[in-house]
Amino acid sequence: MDPKVERRSVSSSSTGESGDVKTTIAATAATTAAFKGAKNSRWRRFIVKPFVYVQFFFGIGLLALAFQQFRRKNAHPEQSPELIAKDWEVLYYRIIPFRAISRAWGWLTNRHLPVWARQPILGLYARTFNCNLEEALDGNLENYSCLAEFFRRKLKSGVRPIEPASSVVAPSDGTVLNFGRVTAGMMEQVKGVSYSLGEFLGPAYWRNGPEVQPAGQTELEYEKSLLVNKDNDLFHCVIYLAPGDYHCFHSPVDWTVNFRRHFPGALLSVNPSIAKWVAGLFSLNERAVYVGRWAHGFFSMTPVGATNVGSIRVYADEKLRTNCTKWALPLPYYDRYMCPEDSDEIPLQKGEIFGEFNLGSTIVLIFEAPKDFEFKIRPGEKIRMGQSLHFTHSATEASD
Repeated sequence: MDPKVERRSVSSSSTGESGDVKTTIAATAATTAAFKGAKNSRWRRFIVKPFVYVQFFFGIGLLALAFQQFRRKNAHPEQSPELIAKDWEVLYYRIIPFRAISRAWGWLTNRHLPVWARQPILGLYARTFNCNLEEALDGNLENYSCLAEFFRRKLKSGVRPIEPASSVVAPSDGTVLNFGRVTAGMMEQVKGVSYSLGEFLGPAYWRNGPEVQPAGQTELEYEKSLLVNKDNDLFHCVIYLAPGDYHCFHSPVDWTVNFRRHFPGALLSVNPSIAKWVAGLFSLNERAVYVGRWAHGFFSMTPVGATNVGSIRVYADEKLRTNCTKWALPLPYYDRYMCPEDSDEIPLQKGEIFGEFNLGSTIVLIFEAPKDFEFKIRPGEKIRMGQSLHFTHSATEASD
């Protein structure tokens, strides 16, 4: 056979095989591309598009909330009740992951600061929120290892004198949001915005152990059930702690705590502007309700959590754990009975330190007192721990 013909034949054969290989590779690439295209299509259809839609509608909702906030900024809810948040607005607001944000903030503020960074960082915070370093037990910012430690700074002895003639004093520094008499089982959050006593405290079975709340009990009946002396009335007071305030809270009266109810709740902001917008805000948020007795009967003190304030610490109740995940605390609330037989009761004297917040939040007092009890504070007033919250008979007689 002619060598040229043989070489041509071999060449043709190799060319054919090479063409088949190229065709196979091209087909495989096309198949792979088609598969990836189908996979990407499914990814876009089931993951990306819904996520984009959620982002779009969530963004629209936040814009609507911002617009409502702008409209409400200088309006009073009593004058413009239509500006109080609707159910859908509260739903949108609660979608924001405040618990995760608060835990992240807690982690960040507990990070150790190098000595060279403490003065600029803590100094900036102190200037921004008008913290009075002259009152601090330790006024040297370099001695605070982290921002959280500075939040919880203690005060010098004597800078918060306890009013001796008053039976009820301010439990903390802060701003008075509202106060007054409980009316038909309702309390004013701010003027023009009320919330339910029963929703805030939960079922009133702390006296005789667990029992079913009476079916069909009205708000007024619930209010009356709390009274030890039926000739008394219930009163309430709400104090907001700003970020620059002293963050420890103290006992406002001489009393004994015998029950605690922890509501995991949400961690919405309790800033006064939000309190004017979201009705029942304090009943939505995480809180630890402490119930007991004082000289006139029923007394309760409730530290309320807020955004970036998931950590509420009560010194005599180390079992309290706040700002946990919903999986860790799935129930609406958790009760703890503090029985004298178990030495769990907490006797507190007026002005005695009770606990602390990280950053700032709110204290709600609800208590029984004689009908002539009269507050001597004003909404929006800045108060200091230990200051008297009410007129005393001696002061009234002296003024006469």
